[in-house]
Amino acid sequence: MTDLQQFRADTRAWLDENCPPSMRTRMVAGEDVGGGSKRRSSNPEAYLWLERMAARGWTVPTWPQEYGGAGLSKEEFVVLLDELQRIQARPPLGGMGVSMIGPTLLEYGTEEQKLEHLPAIARGEVAWCQGYSEPGAGSDLAGLQSYAEDQGDHFVLNGAKIWTSGANYADWMFCLVRTDRDAPKHEGISFVVFSMDSAGVSTRPIEMINGGSPFCQTFFDNVRIPKTNLIGKLNKGWTVGKRLLQHERSGLAALASADTAGPMQRIKPALPMAQMLQQYSQEAGQGDARLRRDLIDIEMLRRSFVLTQQRAVAEAEADTPGAATSIFKYVEANYVKAQLEAQLRVRGTQGVGWQGEAFTDEEISMCRLWLEAKSISIAGGSNEVQLNIIAKRVLGLPD
Repeated sequence: MTDLQQFRADTRAWLDENCPPSMRTRMVAGEDVGGGSKRRSSNPEAYLWLERMAARGWTVPTWPQEYGGAGLSKEEFVVLLDELQRIQARPPLGGMGVSMIGPTLLEYGTEEQKLEHLPAIARGEVAWCQGYSEPGAGSDLAGLQSYAEDQGDHFVLNGAKIWTSGANYADWMFCLVRTDRDAPKHEGISFVVFSMDSAGVSTRPIEMINGGSPFCQTFFDNVRIPKTNLIGKLNKGWTVGKRLLQHERSGLAALASADTAGPMQRIKPALPMAQMLQQYSQEAGQGDARLRRDLIDIEMLRRSFVLTQQRAVAEAEADTPGAATSIFKYVEANYVKAQLEAQLRVRGTQGVGWQGEAFTDEEISMCRLWLEAKSISIAGGSNEVQLNIIAKRVLGLPD
């Protein structure tokens, strides 16, 4: 037996013994763990699962052991992923800590910054949020105006961010701020982190069309940020900020969650689409031929997405590919919207239930997700921005 085969056998035995029963079921809204203590999972077994996985370093399995990971190779990670998917295990920990700021700190952080933040992220003790978009700088992110004034050993930040996911539950924020107003547009920007409990930080939830409030507007009023919280070089934060978005869209963290967390997992119906057709169709499960073809096309798009992502990560010299990650962002956005539109077609009028006893909890939930998903081709970089990146940096087309 090779070392990798032994690792698989040991991993399978441990997961079979230690993964709680409810963690082997489809994710239920409100039961996920994103880190921190301000928003708690409604399922106690989620924390048992987190504790057990964190003890092995498997919440962030490829991170070095000194930072809370397990130091797994890519080959070992793929085995772990296979075994997790075999038992349909939920991810023990999600959020921007493990998928975005953690990998960025591994690449750009000082040793002191890594030791301060990474082990706490790996244990799920801290929730993070992202300070990028502003009321006047959305897709044109480089137009941001929140200004951090140099005060010697610290910055003083004033301004505002918008569409700050989970800001009202976050413990820390990673943030792009302008530190040189006279520099060219994409320069003079720095990448900083700071506690959301800092004096002068306030949040205001934004109610969405689906009735929920995942986003906030966040305000900064003379917020003091120690210079030890500067990630990377002063006025060179644009490079760090772009790299973080690549970690969000790809890399090992995204590969782990492609089928088990995030938008593609949240929109999965409780029943396979074929069974849904039988349940809702007035033609004894036959449905219409065009709808069936569309469902096949959507499923093939999902499978192609996952396989392409795995291949890109395997071929990349680093854990995260470069500009090719824009392909994943673009395809995922289109997949999510197409899948939810297909579910609406299958359910018919039962798919547009907002509330009431005439609709099941899943019908209501998916209706609200269908409305929420209208923003996915804008949030995190619009489809048009991603197509420009693909054209210039992947295909090498001229400006």
